[in-house]
Amino acid sequence: MPARDDLREIADGLGIPVSDEELEFSLGMLDSVYNALERVRRLYESFKPRPVRGAVGRRPEERENRLGGWSWICFLKEADDGPLTGKKVAVKDNISVAGAPLLNGSPMMEGYIPAYDATVVTRVLKAGGEILGKATCENMCTSSGSHTSYPWPVRNPHNPEYMAGGSSSGCAALVAAGEVDMSIAGDQAGSIRIPSSWCGVYGLKPTYGLVPYTGAFAMEPTLDHLGPIAGNVGDLALLLEVIAGRDGMDPRQRDTPHDLPRYTMALNNTSLRGLRVGVLVEGLGWDGVSEAEVDELVRDGVERLGELGASIDEVSIPMHRYGVDVWASVLIQGIYTMMMRDGCLGRYFRGYYDLDLYEFYSSVQDKRDVGFPPLLKSIILLGGHLEKTSGLRHYAMAQNIRQVLRQAYDSALARYDVLVLPTTPKAPKKLVIGSATDAAKLALMNVENTCPFNVTGHPALNIPCGRVDGLPVGMMLVGRHFDEMTLLKAARAWEAGVGVI
Repeated sequence: MPARDDLREIADGLGIPVSDEELEFSLGMLDSVYNALERVRRLYESFKPRPVRGAVGRRPEERENRLGGWSWICFLKEADDGPLTGKKVAVKDNISVAGAPLLNGSPMMEGYIPAYDATVVTRVLKAGGEILGKATCENMCTSSGSHTSYPWPVRNPHNPEYMAGGSSSGCAALVAAGEVDMSIAGDQAGSIRIPSSWCGVYGLKPTYGLVPYTGAFAMEPTLDHLGPIAGNVGDLALLLEVIAGRDGMDPRQRDTPHDLPRYTMALNNTSLRGLRVGVLVEGLGWDGVSEAEVDELVRDGVERLGELGASIDEVSIPMHRYGVDVWASVLIQGIYTMMMRDGCLGRYFRGYYDLDLYEFYSSVQDKRDVGFPPLLKSIILLGGHLEKTSGLRHYAMAQNIRQVLRQAYDSALARYDVLVLPTTPKAPKKLVIGSATDAAKLALMNVENTCPFNVTGHPALNIPCGRVDGLPVGMMLVGRHFDEMTLLKAARAWEAGVGVI
């Protein structure tokens, strides 16, 4: 229990003037408060669920992990039948699988083994899916390359000298290589869509809150998304159908409908007749960012959408060019708060608080020198400086501008069924393990078109649309909130009419 001097020190640190009488009053409350805390502790221990399973799996050997896509291999299967029967699944290594290490791409997390499954893992196993392991991801998920991940980098299956894209690098590479049918990935800035683009697979960042985030390593709760990656639209829709829906524990699901469509019904669609497509002109031709070959392939893809029956028009949304600014303003202070002040636990929401992760993460803070990649260190330094000099003003302004940005897209989507733009402005880059600053620079690339939709929460789907020097690039379809069905129908018609490129 605190002494009078302890409370005085706290008051001085907070700049709160307190009298001796007020200190005595506070000290007098201690017995009842600490008794309440102890009763809650005992209640928590008695109601805390038991671990789901014991230790499972092992770290892969080099010979069985040619792309570096696996951080851990295992075999988990619970149901003998269900919609995912016979489907092989990988889970991004920022998602809890009981009994398997959760590294989040960082050496700092060595030794952390969750006792419980994330909601999406429970749903996959109940649906008959076979989880083959944890897919490697970028260090603390703060990179769009595939070069910062621990325990090894991830290589592009189309050319191992090139990056797979990130941060869900292993999820996309393993699907593209045919080692799994599908994977569950995470996305705070494009981390589902960027590696899907560079590996030539389908990847969907769903509407914010459609898929529960419970049991995944949070980065910024207003930007966090989980979603599916698959080699074909059928598997993409199937996995989404299994993992989507409220779980009663994730505060991100406040607006999620209780009744969801059967997304596999989209697979009957092979025509785009009647679909209104708006080509987002601000998504092309980013000065100093976009590569002409990528823009050209996406414009060719738009023509093919027209050949499949869609009506095509160009649409201008000037606010799109400010989306990366709004995202950065939310992310910088959001990450500082979540990863430094709150120990990745968060606060002030009704939902599930992962105390095991909090206690482990708090116990390894002395490993930040090896655990935090250069870009994350920079984000935290800037976030700390902003909080010291201006409090939460910039974060609050960005969160309020979020609504203006969303309305800009919603206004266009009132006239068009989907918006189309390049998923990544750049084609895949060579895998180079260089200096810390070089790694940080590479980690920042390619989020300009993807991150705005993490801010606004619109669903966005990557479609493989062509290749530059033999390496895939993607075209992104963006839809209305909770209208994943339209995106899946469009992707299915593309797949049926165009096929693999």
